[in-house]
Formats: sequence, C-alpha cells, structure tokens
Amino acid sequence: MDRTALVAHARDSIARGSKSFALASKLFDPVTRERAWLLYAWCRKCDDLADGQDMGHGMSAVADAKQRVAYIRAQTDAALAGAPTDDPAFAALAVVASECRLPRAIIFDVIEGFALDADDWRPRSEHDLYQYCYHVAGAVGLLMAIVMGVAPQDEETLDRACDLGLAFQLANIARDLSEDDSVGRCYLPVEWLSEMDIPPGQHMKPWLRSQLVPLARRLADRSEAHEASARVGAARLPFRARWAVLAAAGIYGDIAREVRARGSGAWDHRVVTSRRQKIGWVAKSLAQALQSPAPVSREGLWTRPRAAQR
Repeated sequence: MDRTALVAHARDSIARGSKSFALASKLFDPVTRERAWLLYAWCRKCDDLADGQDMGHGMSAVADAKQRVAYIRAQTDAALAGAPTDDPAFAALAVVASECRLPRAIIFDVIEGFALDADDWRPRSEHDLYQYCYHVAGAVGLLMAIVMGVAPQDEETLDRACDLGLAFQLANIARDLSEDDSVGRCYLPVEWLSEMDIPPGQHMKPWLRSQLVPLARRLADRSEAHEASARVGAARLPFRARWAVLAAAGIYGDIAREVRARGSGAWDHRVVTSRRQKIGWVAKSLAQALQSPAPVSREGLWTRPRAAQR
C-alpha cells in the first residue's frame, strides 16, 4: 500500500476505534492529522491484538497472549527496518516513524505495556500503576507530541505530553473496573485494595462498592491533576495542535469527572461522552487555545523514566 492508501486505512481505523480521538484529530492541520491517524492505526491494531478486540470493542481473554505480543514486536521491528509486514497498521507506523523520526525506544515502551498484560501482571503500589499507565498511554503521548513537532530533547514539554496520556489511562481504569474484572484484570494497586480491606479479586462485589468508590475517586483526582499539567504543555504547541489536544483533554477528562460524580453507580452503565458534549468541548477548547493557561506545577506528580533510566 502506498502512503495515500495507508492514510485512508488509518482514517477508517480512528473513525471506527475512537469517536473522541477522531473528532479531536480533525482540528489538526492536514499534515499533522494524517500522521496522527497513522500512529493511531498502529496503536489500535496492537491493542486489538493484545486484548482480543475489534476496533477497541469486545475485549476478551486470549489464550496466546505472549505469542501475540511477540508477533507485535516482530512486526513492529520489521516495519521500522523497512521490511514487509503482515498488516497495513504496521506499515502505517513505518511511514510516520520515518517522517517524524520517532524514537525506537519509546515505540517499544508502548509494547511493554502489552507484555505486562500478557504476563497477567498486577500493580502492587501506586508507582507500579503509574509505570503501567506510562507504557500503555504515557509513551503514546510522547510519540504524539513528537508528531506535533515537539523536539525529543524538550524534556519539560514531553513530561506534560506524558501527563495527558496518564490522565487518559487513569480515567479509563476508573471507568472500566467492571469490564477489566470480567477478563480477570485489575489495575488497582494491591496496597490500595488492602487499605480499603478489599480482598484481591473481589473488588467488584456489590457489597464492596462503598470501599471501591474512594479508590475510583482517587483515580479520577489523579487523572484531573495530570490533565491540568498537560494543558500547560499544550500551550507550547502550534495553534491547531493546541486546540486538538485541549479538546481531547476535555472530552476524556469528562469521563473521569463523571465516574467521580456517579459514586457507587459508576459501573451500572458504561460512562461515555455524548456527541453533544464532544462538540461542546471543541468550542470551549477553541477559546482555551486562544488564552494563556494558568501556571500549574508538576511538583508531586509521577514523572516518566528518562532514557538513561531505562
């Protein structure tokens, strides 16, 4: 497939896989938009393979999880080496990685998140939770920032980009506690569960909802703190990229805020952001993009590992 065909494939992937990201991506300039789609296509394909999904829907336990991660690694490696791949999503990665000089180490940091799930990993501490969130979302935030023109040496802005990925993933975890439990996964740290006297593997039992609510609120609060930090970093992006990032931050931030507002009813029905709310954030984020954000310190926030620390 040539680049035009790969872009068309990627556009279909984001349209089917994430209405929120698809809408936000329309705010990018044409070149950045296509590159964001290409990167998304690879992320979506890897996620679907690892979680037994179809375009982000219908997660199921897979019997060959480690083999799937090995396949993802091999196909990604082939794509970055310029070799043929089995799926256009990996070819899409090859294009955007070449055009934007995406760091190989960060690309493979994303794959390490799938490897953790394949190993039936569970976080023991809050630090463990953040390490996982970094791999599956924070590292994607770094790649997206580079696609938007942030230099790989601009550590401060990349920290803020990572914060947005962390905010998204913390919101996801809070919302999807029940869905994750249905396939035997739990991303609540063991130390948190112990603090609330919740036995491992029992957190979704109806009689434990009162103990679970404070932990979901904690996730939502952490998500909101990282979202606030990310908004500061967005101010350093080109205008249209800034607008797109702020729209995505608001749309996804509403998920965490709604989980917190629903309390014990947060998992009775899946929290979603309506189309009307999404459109509202496109308008609000335009106004925000035209203003300077209030200064927000990163002091006390979890910070991603630097290359020298890996």
